[in-house]
This record gives sequence, structure tokens and C-alpha cells, in this order.
Amino acid sequence: MEHDFLKDPTVPIRIEDRGVSELLEAMEDTGFQGRRLGEAARVWKEMLKEDDITIFLGLAGAMVPAGMRRVVSYLIRNRMVDCLVSTGANIFHDIHEALGRHHFKGHPGADDSQLHRCGIDRIYDVFALEEEFREIDALIASWAEEMDPEREYSSREVCRFLGEKVEAAGGDEDSIVVSARKSGVPVFVPALGDSSIGIGLVLARRKGRRVVVSHIKDVDEITGMVEKSTKTGVIYVGGGVPKNFVQQTEVITSILGTDKGGHEYAIQFTTDAPHWGGLTGCSFEEGVSWGKISKKGRKVQVFVDATIALPVVVQALHDWASGGFKRKNPPVFRFEGVT
Repeated sequence: MEHDFLKDPTVPIRIEDRGVSELLEAMEDTGFQGRRLGEAARVWKEMLKEDDITIFLGLAGAMVPAGMRRVVSYLIRNRMVDCLVSTGANIFHDIHEALGRHHFKGHPGADDSQLHRCGIDRIYDVFALEEEFREIDALIASWAEEMDPEREYSSREVCRFLGEKVEAAGGDEDSIVVSARKSGVPVFVPALGDSSIGIGLVLARRKGRRVVVSHIKDVDEITGMVEKSTKTGVIYVGGGVPKNFVQQTEVITSILGTDKGGHEYAIQFTTDAPHWGGLTGCSFEEGVSWGKISKKGRKVQVFVDATIALPVVVQALHDWASGGFKRKNPPVFRFEGVT
């Protein structure tokens, strides 16, 4: 009976000339998080081979300040994801960089009192100028004056509007919101007020501009995407609000009688752990109990810093694409008559 457990020996990694994709394939024969990272790349590739699937990307954590902006925009432009659900902070920082501002290499041991006196904000080992952040706050406030005060916007519509404004202002091609608008990829920010975009909209409000953003409209729109999809897959960078926002669509469809049976593919890169009871670290197996993840689904969670995992896995996807692998027929969604 013990032989049933001893079918596949591990294979020590050989150091040789090869690409990232080949290395990740070899890592699938190792152990621990190295194996999980290789499995995550393979499962993502398998998702992209599906003829009729919608892939959702949840983006939490300070990924843009940490240098992940081009990775995310690459995924969008090349339709390796079909919908982005992000924290507002990542979208704000995307706008910040797209319009020529920067984040800077810093140090976690810096004197934060001195940084404050210098007007420098710290995000672990990344620095930024508070004055420049406030310039973008004011710019968003000025853009908001063009929004219809009688209209109820979803955060997707706000992000599309921001993409238009960033492009018109000369934003660079690596912008997440510009890439999403050009590629027809919807971007949702279900906690929009919890970010500097929310600060900018409050500034507009204080000047008398009425801006109505309905997160219930958000929930309805993204649930509609799931209802129109034959299959769905999810990729979570971190967890938090973006993870639950995507996960709960399967619960809603069940209540509405349009049950899709749970997401059929699921990948997550996280540093949290299940035993703390939080959503960010909870296992996909736990999600099966809610009907959020299909019991037959392909599930891989990698307990790793996403700033390590994301560039490596996406580079592998790029290597495969350069070798001739290409996704067929990514979905196109229309909302209220607008692509």
C-alpha cells in the first residue's frame, strides 16, 4: 500500500542554460513553495488554453509602488486576464507613475520622523513625495468636475473615465487604467473610498461637485460577467477586498438561480496563513464549502511574497507566448451598451 504514496520522486534542480518557463517546469518536481510556484504557472497556462473562460485578477497590497505596474499592464494588454479587481491605492499609484511621478528605493530602517519633516511617505522600503501625491489628489478632483452629478457610477465606470483622462494627459503606455480601457478589460475598485482616489473625490465634493459611486452597482456588474461566462478562473495577488469581491459572485449567482458551480481555476500568491482565520490566507478548500470554488477546480496557493512570484510567473507566460502559445478568443463584455 505504501507504494501508492511513492509514485513520483522529487528531482533535484539542475543549473543549466534555460529560460524562466523551463525552470518553473523543473521546479514542479521539487518541494515546498518552489513546487507550488511551478504549479501556479502551469495552471495559469492551462486557463489560457480554455476556449471559453473569463479570468479575474484580484490585486491587493502595494504592488504598484513595489514595481509591479508593468507586469499588470502586460497581463491586461495581452489578455492573460479579462477583469481586474484592485485596491484603490494601486490604481492611484498607477496614475501617479503614468503621469511622470516616481516611487523611490528607500530603507525600512529610515528615521520616519525625519521623513515626515521632509514630506516623504514610506511604504516599507519605498519612498514617495507627499507633495506629488497631493498634486494627483487635486488632479483627480479637477477631473471629477466633468462627471455627471445626476449619474450613478460604478467603480468600473470611474476607472474607465480615469483611463481616458490619464491618456489625454499624456500618460505612458504602461498605465494599468489606460491599458485596460484600450483592451476592453473592466477594472473594479470595490473600496474606492479607501484610497487617494477617494480623497480626490472628497475634495471635489467639498467644492460642491456631487459624485455618486455605487458599489452595489459594482457587485451587480461583476456578477453579470460571471453569469455570462461558461467558465471562470481567478488569480489573487494578496487577498483582502478584491479576493472576496470576486469570490462572492459565485454565492450571488447561486442565490439568483444562475449558479455556475464555483470558479474552476484558482491561483493565489499570499504571505498570510489559514490558521489566523482571515480571508486573505483562507484556503481554496474552505472556499469550496461556500460554493465559491468548484470542488473539481484546479487550485494552487503559493505562500510567497507576490513581488517575487508575479514577475517570475508572468515572465514564464511571456516565454510560452514568444514560443508560439497564444490565447484564443478572450471574452468581450458590454455594460449598458458600452464595451
